[in-house]
Amino acid sequence: MTFPISHKQGLMQANRATNPWLVRPRPNRLANFRLFCFPFAGGGASLFRLWPAQLPDWVELCAVQLPGRETRLREPIHRRIGPLIDELAEAIGTELDKPFVLFGHSMGALVAFELARELRRRNLPSPRLLIASGRIAPQLRPRRPPIHTLPEAEFREELRLLDGTPQALLDHSELMGLFSPIIRADLAVNATYAYTDEPPLDLPILALGGQTDPWVHQEELEGWRLQTNNAFEREQFLGGHFFLQTATAELLTVLSRSLTTLQGLPA
Repeated sequence: MTFPISHKQGLMQANRATNPWLVRPRPNRLANFRLFCFPFAGGGASLFRLWPAQLPDWVELCAVQLPGRETRLREPIHRRIGPLIDELAEAIGTELDKPFVLFGHSMGALVAFELARELRRRNLPSPRLLIASGRIAPQLRPRRPPIHTLPEAEFREELRLLDGTPQALLDHSELMGLFSPIIRADLAVNATYAYTDEPPLDLPILALGGQTDPWVHQEELEGWRLQTNNAFEREQFLGGHFFLQTATAELLTVLSRSLTTLQGLPA
């Protein structure tokens, strides 16, 4: 559920334009679709910087840059999902003039889900598809206790066991002094989340998981089925919680296929 930020400051700065919430690694004004991507806890928009090269050329990837990291490092970090979703809905409301898909991994999947529900409340355009990756269904309670309040040594050990944070970073006290508060704040968004009953979404959901993910079991991934009145599919990949980094090519093949189907083209 966590991963440190990789810095690609030049790329990020060049694409901030007037909306700091969105980074377009490969701007494409002629795109037919937009793919909004939400990172896992501690992650930034640079996580998705290489993805456009492996997606259809009619798709514009818009990586969501949350406050408190990378190009927004000096901004306050959200620790609760409510205010985050309110600001996010305001920020991307003007970007919904084309068909779009929401993709999120781990905490990002929760953010994408709640954003879809907020767009519905505001009578704004809805995504054509929600792709929830590496997270239990929102109505389920996590089996594992939260880790965001652990003492620093124990916190770093939990991050090490998750196998998503490089050991070199965990051993670097100065860098972890920078990244640890960001990761803890994002994990607090997850830990303090309280699911509220609302009607299922009227859009398809694709749930993705890692075959050996200790945080998300198959039945917990299957629980996303209850959040849609539309089609539901589930796919699993080799790897653990961070399969999106170890099975990136396979993941992007699935994303491309799903987007192509939405576009009405042969897969």
